[in-house]
Amino acid sequence: MDTSTSTPYSIRPWQNCVDEFELIRRFFTREYEAADVRVGVGDDGALLRPTAGKDLLCVVDTIVAGVHFPLQLAAADVGYHAVSVNLSDIAAMGGRPRWMTLALTLTEAEETWLRDFAGGLFEAADEHGVKLVGGDTTQGPTTVVTVQIVGDVAPENVLRRYGASVGDGIYVSGTLGDAAAGLSLIQQPIPETPAGRYLMQRFSRPTARVALGQAIAPLASAAIDLSDGLTADARKLLQASQKGGIIELDKLPLSAEIRQQFAPAECVEMALRGGDDYELCFTTCVNNHARIMQVAAEQHIAVTRIGEVTAGDGLVCHNAGKRVDDRHNGYRHFAAGPDQ
Repeated sequence: MDTSTSTPYSIRPWQNCVDEFELIRRFFTREYEAADVRVGVGDDGALLRPTAGKDLLCVVDTIVAGVHFPLQLAAADVGYHAVSVNLSDIAAMGGRPRWMTLALTLTEAEETWLRDFAGGLFEAADEHGVKLVGGDTTQGPTTVVTVQIVGDVAPENVLRRYGASVGDGIYVSGTLGDAAAGLSLIQQPIPETPAGRYLMQRFSRPTARVALGQAIAPLASAAIDLSDGLTADARKLLQASQKGGIIELDKLPLSAEIRQQFAPAECVEMALRGGDDYELCFTTCVNNHARIMQVAAEQHIAVTRIGEVTAGDGLVCHNAGKRVDDRHNGYRHFAAGPDQ
């Protein structure tokens, strides 16, 4: 990680705590005995050795306290979440994650928080063999975490948002709406239940479908991960493919836990509009259906066909065969509201 000492004039240096050099050494430095990392944390940059014959894949996401996660979220969960949202982007393109960098802005360098944050960060990274190879730490007015992950992918297996054809099925992995349900429970002072704890963890520690993305890459025609809500992200895929689509609301996969905690209409609303599920939404032709189901079974991941790609443009929702109006476009930064 970069150890430059420049300090903005409006920010006072950290006091009564570790400085940035000690912070990096204690919480984020690891020694890697691997041929792919020639220079890692501690120099001006990382020196990496990619795999011959593979394309490099680079993704980056920023999460801001009070915007992307509630202030009361545990530090370990913040670290885990920050890595997982990037792993999900790698998964949506059929890639293998390899290395990551971290840019961390803190109001203060509180050691317990840092230790827990680093623990969650490395827990998520270690699940997929990702190495931290550099980054930066600064002081600022709020907590901001930016993770960049670099991966690789065989050129013939790259998944994109475009490529869907008329008649392709629309599929999703896992269950939908759990993260939105969990976030609502985190923000409400209500007694916890086993179902509620499950839903809250689905928000704080999303499961990145990396192995599934690699497995479906030769079969899927287009893919996207569900970060902004099903209808919003499905529209992005369909627009990129210059196609339309139908989603059958009665086929949406809903967990037993969300059904226990919320009314049926609320479950559907969260499944359609709730963000942060980080499941995969993808399309494939009817001839691949059996193989997709086989891959899902081998990985013990539920995959559900929820609709179909159509000619024209736009996304239509059906419920029991009847069209349902849905105009929600998902969350957008710097907009007056979600529909702007």
